[in-house]
Amino acid sequence: MSDRSIVKAIGVISGTSMDGIDVSIVETDGDTVVKPGAGRTFSYPEDLRKTLQALIAEPARTQSEPLEDLEQAVTDAHIAAIRRFMEETGIAAAEVRLIGFHGQTVYHRPEIRFTRQLGLGTRVAEALGIDTVDRFRHADVAAGGEGAPFVPLYHRALASNLQQPIMILNLGGVGNVTYIDGDVVIAFDTGPASALLDDFVLRRRGLRYDENGQLAASGTADEALVAEFMQNPFFDRPAPKSLDRQDFHARAKGIEALSDADGAATVAEFTIQSVIAALRHVPRAPQRWLVTGGGRRNAQFMRRLHEELDVAVDPVEAVGWDGDFLEAQAFGYLAVRSTLGLPLSLPTTTGVPHPMPGGEFHRAA
Repeated sequence: MSDRSIVKAIGVISGTSMDGIDVSIVETDGDTVVKPGAGRTFSYPEDLRKTLQALIAEPARTQSEPLEDLEQAVTDAHIAAIRRFMEETGIAAAEVRLIGFHGQTVYHRPEIRFTRQLGLGTRVAEALGIDTVDRFRHADVAAGGEGAPFVPLYHRALASNLQQPIMILNLGGVGNVTYIDGDVVIAFDTGPASALLDDFVLRRRGLRYDENGQLAASGTADEALVAEFMQNPFFDRPAPKSLDRQDFHARAKGIEALSDADGAATVAEFTIQSVIAALRHVPRAPQRWLVTGGGRRNAQFMRRLHEELDVAVDPVEAVGWDGDFLEAQAFGYLAVRSTLGLPLSLPTTTGVPHPMPGGEFHRAA
């Protein structure tokens, strides 16, 4: 048991899809003690979401313009979400030691050592009367790291009492993994996850996603195409490594000649094989895989992973975690670590040269 004090911290983040603001609370010492709490998702005001989407389509603006009014609007939307969360859950400001405020990523180019998340930590601290930490990724990127992923150390804390080695697989738009074996933590992107399948189904069927993997399950994967996709040099590149959501779209044109069902099956199988390729970059085969992200709800993904990996493959809820709010909780946890001067990222998670503290602290008025 840690001798550090245990505090309540609220984490808040909006992902690149901008479909909502996730808020959750965690009790933690910033090290090995973690007790996740409630979580909620709140929608962005529609006009703000559209403005952000238009901005992201113009990279030059996101890098160079001050965007002061927009940054205030993003901050105020997060403040409103945190207030609603506290009201709905009955959490008083006096109970909360810290807010971990990630902000809205609008530009992330670690190769030029630049990342931008809109959000004003000082404004959050003043509005809510709670000390706030923001700018989590900046020190990592400035030092030459990828600036992502930033959840692995939270995964390590959550998994401290689970049998290891263990792999945490996040099936979002892109797949990524955290390998944990005691103090060994390795994290990297694996390849496409839901993005290729979602976009294929949207083109063919006008649907946002393949519900429960039903379309993919009804087709037959084109094994030659999958093998061709897996020739991409990314899969042999050493970890840590990262991808953009669109990186495999141009290389997957061959699926357009297939039927809806076979195309979906082929894309889904590509995701599975890219996950299996992650085993090339970890020291020992994991004894168990825990799956988070929207892909954990895709029965075809889960069935094929279990068949191919031949070990337990479960949604993170099987061990009592909440896959919808892991990332929000992680930034509450990282806020506590930041105030303690502990690393937020490691050479084996982002490629940063040495374990890297980070975050900027803003004291409440």
